Amino acid sequence: MATLFSHDGAEVVQRALAVKESSSRTPAEALDAFYELERAAAFVTASGFRRVALQFPDELLEDSAAVAAKMEEATGSKMYILGDTSYGSCCVDEVAAEHVGAEAVVHYGPACLSPCRKLLVLHVFGQQPLDTERCAGAFRELYPDRQSHVVVLSDVVYAHALGELEQLLGPEYPHVVFSRLASDEAPDCPQGPGLVRQFGRLFAVEAQSGLKDYAMFYVGAEGLALTNFMLSWNRCPFSSFNPATGHGRRESLDGNRALLRRLYLVERARDARVVGILVGTLGVAGYLSILEHLRGTLSRAGKRSYTLAMGKLSPAKLANFLEVDVFVLVACPQNSLLDSRDFYRPVVTPYELELACNPAREWSSLYVTDFRDLLPGGCAHVGFPDTVPGEGDVPDVSLITGELRAAGLSSSPAPSSSSALACRNPALALAEISPAASFLESRSWRGLEQQLGQTPVTKAVPGRRGIAIAYEDEACG
Repeated sequence: MATLFSHDGAEVVQRALAVKESSSRTPAEALDAFYELERAAAFVTASGFRRVALQFPDELLEDSAAVAAKMEEATGSKMYILGDTSYGSCCVDEVAAEHVGAEAVVHYGPACLSPCRKLLVLHVFGQQPLDTERCAGAFRELYPDRQSHVVVLSDVVYAHALGELEQLLGPEYPHVVFSRLASDEAPDCPQGPGLVRQFGRLFAVEAQSGLKDYAMFYVGAEGLALTNFMLSWNRCPFSSFNPATGHGRRESLDGNRALLRRLYLVERARDARVVGILVGTLGVAGYLSILEHLRGTLSRAGKRSYTLAMGKLSPAKLANFLEVDVFVLVACPQNSLLDSRDFYRPVVTPYELELACNPAREWSSLYVTDFRDLLPGGCAHVGFPDTVPGEGDVPDVSLITGELRAAGLSSSPAPSSSSALACRNPALALAEISPAASFLESRSWRGLEQQLGQTPVTKAVPGRRGIAIAYEDEACG
């Protein structure tokens, strides 16, 4: 655990970088096909964009310069390459695009398909090859009953091959439903009887049975997308086909273990008094609304909240806020399920925080990873109760510590300012009740102190020369 918070940097300096050899798609023809340059150029020219941002994940940055040059040649517009995004690479980095004055973004690689706030976006996933014959064979082995009700999902990089897979399996399986990617930006909630639109996927099931009577078949490797599907539709049995290995399998009960882990985090959130709201996205539509929603929920629950924006998260960053008991991460559905075992404090999702703070919300089989569903008008919104029964706090017992705790519910929101003052005795003085200030008083080191008038004034002198790992006045070795 100690190495997560501090190290001497030797590992970074001595680490060998793997340089990829020229891949089979390096020729111009393969590059055009993989990055769909014709479709991307048509997107730019049709709308007359003059400044366009091209966002690449780390694994595709080697082709970014060539793709940008071809796009500029085809469109006559200025292209800007976005790499090392502020948050997850699956989300569109609108902030970086606005820094260069981009009018639109072409997002390359895997994506969470979360709708953006301002800019127009074209997704180019990169069409990975899929052996549809082998995939269909694995499907037949997993579902020998031709009357099985199954929904076929896929990673975005294999979505282009689902049409061919449907031609192979459709005549044999009349009740198999093939999902497709939703191109518009309507709310990702079920609309109409049997129509499911969620996580950028769209499919229709029989209204009388509902989704709970369907099994799920996922085409893609194990990852955040599959975990998100399994937690959200945890009542559906899952199986998958990994195109990299060519094998299909039934998914184990790790999803249930993950749910138990998430429920433990809910209990930790109930015990928390100070909550840090982590801004994990600046581009997903509705993130400002969910921040205000979470602040109001925490205030009604009698908990103090602080909003923190720090880019990509790490245990070392969050360890600087020891006064915070638990963090809540506002991010896209895929990045919100953060495994916080290596963190000093647990990190929960907005849905888990509502389970801990909102007495009107009860645990059910519905697990929400998309924070937009929690907002008013969303398919999973549950309002905070207007009145609180009884005059005092509602007693409760912590399942972790066994101690008696108070829910701290109030009929009106508490002051949100971190410098709120409480009048202990009108005849004496006012006392500050900020948890952060109280915690700071208990720390042995409180940061740099000004010490005005106590330090003699001296002239500037030459400092040390070199880099931090080896200054010139330090002995080598």
